[in-house]
Amino acid sequence: MLQIMRRLIPATLVLGPCVLSCVGAVHAQGAADVEAFYRGKTIQIIVGSSAGGGYDTYARMISRHLGKHVPGNPSVIVSNMPGAGGNVAANNVYNVAAKDGTVIGAFQSGVILEPLLGLTPVKHDPSKFHYLGSANDDVYICIARSDSPVHTFDDVLKKELIVGASGSSSTSDYPAVLNAVLGTKFKIVLGYPGSREISLAIEKGEAQGACGLAWPSISVTQPGWFDTGRVKVIVQTHATGYPALNAKGIPLASSYAKTDDQKAMLALLFSQSRFGRPYVLAPEVPAARVAAMRKAFGDTMSDPELKAEAAKMKLDIDAVPGAEVEEIVRKVYASPPDIIARTKHAIHANDAK
Repeated sequence: MLQIMRRLIPATLVLGPCVLSCVGAVHAQGAADVEAFYRGKTIQIIVGSSAGGGYDTYARMISRHLGKHVPGNPSVIVSNMPGAGGNVAANNVYNVAAKDGTVIGAFQSGVILEPLLGLTPVKHDPSKFHYLGSANDDVYICIARSDSPVHTFDDVLKKELIVGASGSSSTSDYPAVLNAVLGTKFKIVLGYPGSREISLAIEKGEAQGACGLAWPSISVTQPGWFDTGRVKVIVQTHATGYPALNAKGIPLASSYAKTDDQKAMLALLFSQSRFGRPYVLAPEVPAARVAAMRKAFGDTMSDPELKAEAAKMKLDIDAVPGAEVEEIVRKVYASPPDIIARTKHAIHANDAK
């Protein structure tokens, strides 16, 4: 036995440093392969809504800084693919677009919950996307024109408010759930591709308001509304609310919930705000490229130049790491079946009317 040990010890001493150096060499080779792949390439960010809206604004800002953080420094472009609340774009990234790491999906948060809470089958599985992260933790709100019958959230519990909405998105899901769970009287008008078209409808008087819009973006794209009082925020559909809105006394919708079931249903729906602006890669993208792109996204969101541009544009940057987004999605899909069923029914209670 002693002789065997004497033979093994030198071998182990030789093998140990070799293992360490080999692992390092593998990582170095992987990094070199990623850099070589992306050099000279063009990365496309597919936004699941129309140009000019909040999701598009964030994606275009990110595109101006992302390339310098990706190994190989590829160029980055943005294209828009609106439809079905972002699910058209999600289906494309999942099934059609290149699976090599050159296509990033920038979706509405509702896309992630659609297979769980939607009625229409979708051709993507959110649990299989690779999440690079979320641009921020969004605070969704409901708004009303000042010349509408509704001036506070208490008013909409008694009076009808016509709200513009995009199908299978927060702008349709949020007012539907508030109607079913809290008894609000939002009259939901569907058919608008995205927040930009909903804003135009409000501007022209086609709609009296909207629900499920992100305050960090709508306050930037339509600052005149709130500065002049032409449009008012009547409630926050978020777990804790936005500091500036909290200071103004804008209530949280969850504060109107009276039962544990109501609280749980609103908590499930509102959970998507934490991944308010998710950026994803297709499931088939090689692990080394996923890791590199996830790091690049994180570095981009903390880039001083991006933060300076965001401050100038008055855009909130409260990025959520990809690993955390993946964990939130996992927990959401592990919600109690009865709460999922009740929330789903609440969203679609008026579909047949």
